[in-house]
Amino acid sequence: MDLNILVLPGDGIGAEVTGEAARVLRHVADKWSHRLNVREGLLGGVAIHKTGTPFPDETARLAADADATLMGAVGLPEFDNAPPEKRPEKGLLRIRQALGVYANLRPVRAYASLLDSSPLKNHLVEGTDMIIVRELTGGIYYGTPRGIAGTGAEERAVNTMAYTRSEIERVTRMAFHLAQARRKKVTSVDKSNVLENSQLWRRVVTEMAREYPEISLDHMLVDNCAMQLILNPRRFDVVLTENMFGDILSDEGAVLAGSIGMLPSASIGDRRPSGAWVGLYEPVHGSAPDIAGQNKANPLGAIGSVAAMLSYSFGLQEEASAVEAAIAAVLRSGRVTADLRPSGTPATTEQVGESVCAAIG
Repeated sequence: MDLNILVLPGDGIGAEVTGEAARVLRHVADKWSHRLNVREGLLGGVAIHKTGTPFPDETARLAADADATLMGAVGLPEFDNAPPEKRPEKGLLRIRQALGVYANLRPVRAYASLLDSSPLKNHLVEGTDMIIVRELTGGIYYGTPRGIAGTGAEERAVNTMAYTRSEIERVTRMAFHLAQARRKKVTSVDKSNVLENSQLWRRVVTEMAREYPEISLDHMLVDNCAMQLILNPRRFDVVLTENMFGDILSDEGAVLAGSIGMLPSASIGDRRPSGAWVGLYEPVHGSAPDIAGQNKANPLGAIGSVAAMLSYSFGLQEEASAVEAAIAAVLRSGRVTADLRPSGTPATTEQVGESVCAAIG
């Protein structure tokens, strides 16, 4: 198969973790005799430095031409006080919108070898295996009107949370589709006790559930969900929610996995004529500029994102399973970075990538 991949390293540790993810991708392509074509582009703070914008036109063109896009993290402290259009994160929002990737899939799994890495008690975390489906191109991050206006005591900020029925329906279908191949349970998360937006969300999800009689659906308020993720994470299979709630809850999942460096994600859009999903793949963690360039960053979230890419965008289930099994083997070996190894000598970013390739064989 031809694998035409765009890599957007981004900022901070992005270049290091995507470098190791690309190493694994090359190894997989060699082992299974795929033809790999990797191109690289600019996104985020590095793009602002070089082009003046966080999402250059050239990057938009490369992303449209690629079969799938692998990203690092974006964001640098120097842009913290910049206007919204000149912040690295704006590039992330724009590429999601440009590719039409409306469903962000974030698996959260507690590996047995990492139970002691979680601050929670082992009996709470053990057996956790869920996927959080977050709507990605609507809601408060994209709604209008938005902005800051006025001066003095009259200065005022506005953001708008808005969803259409069609936006809710398409991400709900994705959640139910995933549940069919899992434990057949969907938990829809909202704030319908106070938000009209959430009242529409709950009503549409309930109506959609009638098309999937084999799937069990329950509803949960977001504040209770945040608590239950810590108290009883095993109760969840597929968690469906809107953009901002999903952003917060999926990062909370890092506590269950032992480190935010462990969490991959896949942002999925419509199917191409070939049947493959349009996909944007990235680890959940941030750019961590404090350790950038030190070969300390955990690349397993980025490597896990490669497994998701192989599965969703190319339908290469054998290859995806091999990468996931290799990650589990490396975790069992203890050859991991400092975030997962509080004592002893940690492995470097590069050593972890090499170990994953070796475990694939």
